[in-house]
Amino acid sequence: MSIISRYNNQPPKANEDLVNEKIRFREVLVIAQNGDQLGTLSRNEALRTAYDAELDLVCVAPKAQPPVCRVMDYGKYRFEQQKKQKEMKKNSKVVSLKETQLSPTIDIHDKNVKLKRTIKMLEEGDKVKVVVRFRGRQIAHVDIGQKILDDFVAECAEFCVVEKPAKLEGRSLIAILAPKKK
Repeated sequence: MSIISRYNNQPPKANEDLVNEKIRFREVLVIAQNGDQLGTLSRNEALRTAYDAELDLVCVAPKAQPPVCRVMDYGKYRFEQQKKQKEMKKNSKVVSLKETQLSPTIDIHDKNVKLKRTIKMLEEGDKVKVVVRFRGRQIAHVDIGQKILDDFVAECAEFCVVEKPAKLEGRSLIAILAPKKK
């Protein structure tokens, strides 16, 4: 057994398409360029059909029974796929998660400063994780921290949606706010 044939029998990599001679199935369901089904053909007949039309045979559903192959211009197909990926990448916005820390003994002025900063983060389109940290014996008064967190979220309400309501995790009470859609 030669080295070349051993490697050709390997399954293709995830990002590699099955095209022309790389297709190793005995029989395939062939779809013509105009969308008509040509039926189940042997691999060689399907390749001959594609070559007669001066196009490529591309396997579009290798896990189907029988595998589905389409006669198309592979270069044009790859160009369209890359164009779609670039467009999707351009349109996607990376949402970062910022954090605002509060304490059960926070003063009104300090809370207002943190509130303004949180609203600014939400307006910029970032998610905000609001954390009330309990130190020492403060953990015995979770209700005070809950009230502070609820008031804080209520004051942010016109700028955000509560993605994850307040929940006690260890010594911290955590809520996650997401910006409202414009």
